[in-house]
Amino acid sequence: MSPSDFPARAAQRLTVSFEFSPPKTEAAERSLWETIERLTPLRPTFFSVTYGAGGSTRQRTHETVVRLKKETGIDAAAHLTCVAATQGEIDEIAREYWDAGIRHIVALRGDPPTGMGTAYCPHPGGYENAAALVGGLKRIGDFQISVAAYPEKHPASADEAADLDNLKRKVDAGADRCITQFFFEADDFLRFRDRAAAAGIAVPIVPGVMPVSNFKGITRMAALCGSKVPAWLAEMFDGLDDDVETRRMIAATVAGDLCRRLQKEGVEQFHFYTLNRADLTFATCHLLGVRRHDAH
Repeated sequence: MSPSDFPARAAQRLTVSFEFSPPKTEAAERSLWETIERLTPLRPTFFSVTYGAGGSTRQRTHETVVRLKKETGIDAAAHLTCVAATQGEIDEIAREYWDAGIRHIVALRGDPPTGMGTAYCPHPGGYENAAALVGGLKRIGDFQISVAAYPEKHPASADEAADLDNLKRKVDAGADRCITQFFFEADDFLRFRDRAAAAGIAVPIVPGVMPVSNFKGITRMAALCGSKVPAWLAEMFDGLDDDVETRRMIAATVAGDLCRRLQKEGVEQFHFYTLNRADLTFATCHLLGVRRHDAH
């Protein structure tokens, strides 16, 4: 096999999935569906739709997930959290998804209703954590379940070992896949993958990738979720506050380089946090060799 064959052959094995947030306005809804229309021909394995703090987007999440599956024919996964609801209320939401033909749930503890960075307390009568939620969902139906993983440790975990123990509890409860928080250093993911394997976690661990051109925004998000922003990335965006086009080109290049490094290390699945925009995600997928499959 010549070196030029590698990207094409690797792309044949590569699978991608995309995350969206439910739109809050009519304009945002139009923009979201334009994004979906742009990304659907890449044939992702699934779309996922987030769930607002305290269940604030419950109805919009449900409507978006059901419409996604109906109109695209692609598996749609609904995010579901433990926050601000009893077990009975969450079980009822899960049954509604099952009845609507949704068989994939992204099961999360969720952020505290008081906001990220504040102390988390389980809702009275609710699921204590994501592992308990996974177990509850499996009792309701044979859902495919994805859970969150943190290559750089969840900010609320005491240390890496405790964080990994928590992930293993979620997998032991029935999770089928782990999707990571976004990160920027490939070695952080690769070390985490090795530690997870040594801990007996045998399900796929899918890197979560966020191609982002708003450096100030990603710095704020990273501080809340425990992801580090390396100095080399800050240097790349230095002086570009008013240069949107250059920032976008750099963002796609950085994300593409990260994915290709992981691909060489055997990673064959990627989950993209799209921020409801298609351009950077589409460009990154193109760099990886993922191409459109338009109907004829």
